[in-house]
Amino acid sequence: MPTPAPFPPSTAVSALRAAGCVFAEDEAELILATARTPEEAARMVDRRAAGLPLEHVLGWAGFHGLRVTVDPGVFVPRRRTEFLVDQALAALPDATVVVDLCCGSGALGAALAAALHTAEVHAADVDPAAVRCARRNLAPFGGRVHQGDLYDALPAGLRGRVDILTANVPYVPTAEVALLPAEARDHEPLVALDGGADGLDVLRRVAAGAPGWLAPGGCLLTETSERQAPAAAQAFADAGLTPRLAVDEDLYAHVVIGVLPR
Repeated sequence: MPTPAPFPPSTAVSALRAAGCVFAEDEAELILATARTPEEAARMVDRRAAGLPLEHVLGWAGFHGLRVTVDPGVFVPRRRTEFLVDQALAALPDATVVVDLCCGSGALGAALAAALHTAEVHAADVDPAAVRCARRNLAPFGGRVHQGDLYDALPAGLRGRVDILTANVPYVPTAEVALLPAEARDHEPLVALDGGADGLDVLRRVAAGAPGWLAPGGCLLTETSERQAPAAAQAFADAGLTPRLAVDEDLYAHVVIGVLPR
């Protein structure tokens, strides 16, 4: 049988550019490298041009040196969140127990597991689709993924043992969800975006429960916006954690870190 003609890169770039993709050349390269056949490449270009997030089109996202599976309807890990992983590793490079709440695809848990090698890693999410996705991403590292609402999902045996507790909580104020880019607004779960009236509802719940699960000297890390950071730090302090703020201006990343006193 004759080999099918490849999907022309110029055709992919033109279609993506016409759809408003700012990085059309880069996206076309990724799509053509991922597609197994010219027909699949054409379908992928069409889906991206229709507004589907690139990561959902590809089926994966690059995150902290890993290729993380991202299923349709699951929150896409952002590159700025790699800063949260770096802060966690800097704070506790010898952590042995890690928990990732609101885990989505499980990107944070997988990244921490890859860096810490022998750590016991757990992740949890309320969304069944996210849990299924995270289980695939954490399986190579022996990580366990639980379904449920925040701490209710976790095994009781983790209480008082967690060194690193990450929670990339939803922090978009309800009234601002409609202002998000269509990629997020139309294709990612609302539960992963909407943080309540001021965007901090879930963050406050995570902070309030953290002292019961952290080991002495353990830390909670969560991402927030520059505007919300002071109130988020106060929520950590109110819960009995010692807060500090870490910022990466290049990534526009703001991470609140709270340490449980020894």
